[in-house]
Amino acid sequence: MTMPTLLDIAKANGSDAVVGLVEEGARAHPELLLAPARTIKGLNYKTLVRTAVPTGGSFRDANEGVAASKSTFINRLVEAYIFNRRWECDKAVADSYEDGAAVYIALEGAAQMEGGMQDLASQFYYGTGVGGQAKGFPGLLAAYDATNMVVDAAGTTATTGSSVWAVRFGPKHVTWVWGLNGQMALSDVREESALDAEDNKFTAYIQELLARPGLQVGSTYSIARIKKLTADSGKTLTDALIAQLLAKFPVGTRPDVLFMSRRSLYQLQGSREAVNATGAPAPIPMEAFGVPIAPTDAILDTEALTL
Repeated sequence: MTMPTLLDIAKANGSDAVVGLVEEGARAHPELLLAPARTIKGLNYKTLVRTAVPTGGSFRDANEGVAASKSTFINRLVEAYIFNRRWECDKAVADSYEDGAAVYIALEGAAQMEGGMQDLASQFYYGTGVGGQAKGFPGLLAAYDATNMVVDAAGTTATTGSSVWAVRFGPKHVTWVWGLNGQMALSDVREESALDAEDNKFTAYIQELLARPGLQVGSTYSIARIKKLTADSGKTLTDALIAQLLAKFPVGTRPDVLFMSRRSLYQLQGSREAVNATGAPAPIPMEAFGVPIAPTDAILDTEALTL
């Protein structure tokens, strides 16, 4: 099923300036371009999750009864959080720009948007922990089954870890959530007094972006992770580790994408080159066992090995 993405929602809101900035800012962030997105009227909702199907025997003898059984359900809360970017520029500086103040403001706005997209991409994985922001939404690290949906690469050098995330997209799996009907409001540029480092006032152009993003992980079978990938010998990314990762998903299902850092991508390429019978350089990996690979700068190569 094809679902809209962050860019589609921005377009639907009719904010032309935002569309241009999102398209440029999100270009290097596959988490924002590949993952589907949905809007909700309010700020949160509950998902109904079946955690166990009815158990017990299905056969019986004649004139014999069977014990009743039932499913086990839980609710999971999905929330949208305040995402607010604000930028200021000295009116005198902007007005002096040779292409005009509007162009200067747009340049600063694009840089601010890029910073915001980087924040969203990092939050996607790390949530409220190190690598994310404490006031943002929980990420994949908080949602995945760290007992059953993980492969340990067993790296040992502290703070040099990295992860590979296998993710399933869709309304019952992983999707971005945008509250208040997809609010993504770019304010009009206004003139206000701003303060310098010594609390002296100057006139500035000010603009803000306000949105309400969140992240839904519908099932523990929606995501899986390879952890503790390092540069230690024998602890780098290989196809064998990816095969173990894919084996964590139930039969008949598979993830839609493998997110990894550029270092992990390079390690995977090196592992394929090492087993190449011709000795020719291996091409940059685009997929593994039919699952597309999406390199990203949002996954760190400095993760703590305790994550």
